[in-house]
Amino acid sequence: MHSVLSLLTHHTYALIFGWVLIEQGGLPIPSIPLMIAVGTMSAAHKLHVAYAIPVILFACLLADSAWYLLGRHFGSRVLDVLCRFSLEAATCVERTHGTVSRRGAFTLLFAKFVPGLSTVAAPIAGQVKIDYLTFVLYDMAGSLLWAGAWLFAGRFFGDLARRSSDFFAVLGHFGIALVLLTVLTLVIFRLVKRSRFLAQLEGLRLEPEQLWAMITDAESAGHDRPFIIDLRHPLDVLTDPLVLPGALRIGPDELKQRRQIIPTDRDIVLYCTCPSEETSAKVALELHRMGIRRVRPLRGGLQGWKDAGYPVDDAVFI
Repeated sequence: MHSVLSLLTHHTYALIFGWVLIEQGGLPIPSIPLMIAVGTMSAAHKLHVAYAIPVILFACLLADSAWYLLGRHFGSRVLDVLCRFSLEAATCVERTHGTVSRRGAFTLLFAKFVPGLSTVAAPIAGQVKIDYLTFVLYDMAGSLLWAGAWLFAGRFFGDLARRSSDFFAVLGHFGIALVLLTVLTLVIFRLVKRSRFLAQLEGLRLEPEQLWAMITDAESAGHDRPFIIDLRHPLDVLTDPLVLPGALRIGPDELKQRRQIIPTDRDIVLYCTCPSEETSAKVALELHRMGIRRVRPLRGGLQGWKDAGYPVDDAVFI
């Protein structure tokens, strides 16, 4: 088996380019362990951090520009795709919308350090119409900070390891296994974290047909209908200005601040844009902890409701 030093010497730049491109393209395969390994091996002067940085920046530029353009032209539909396939993106969409709205392109300076935020920041930047040149400047600055931090952290570790030739030799021979083991551990951690979250939702989700039955039963009996809340960001509402019948558009943070508007004598139904309904699920769990028990997220969100063929209303903002 080739040592990691030999592998990185001959294939490092193509390997790191492809790995970063795949990660920034949306697949949950972290490239941080590889960047640390590259930095560590640069201590042997067989490869150079100064060459690795532009390769990483180019990979980030290609992936992030593609997401930016997709977000600019297709808006929330692109975020729906990310929510379906990413282990982190769905939990960060609402938060990133708010962060980008408040801080603009400055968000891109630290986005890559935050799991999930790294993936959705570029399409949201396109969705909010940040100028492309401004996007590139901030995105490249953020990518440089991100790549430099991990590469030089690896170099620092490599300089320490070189003080023991035996330890450095062990890193050379078993480095590939260490990198792969670290990546596998991170992926498994994210999967376990996601599965635990989904386990919390068992029995909590409400199916579209169940909600429709609740609405029609309440109307026929002359009772109040379920209190339905649209948690989508205003940008998503602009691109799809429809809501469930009688729903009010209230953001997650605003909802917690205005708890007094939430009735306690009827069912509360929450929905968001993402088909995995993670935003509404998280808010539902938070409201449960606040003592509001009759609250449930709608499976599939707005798109699931529309796909089921049920009626919608024009959006109402309060």
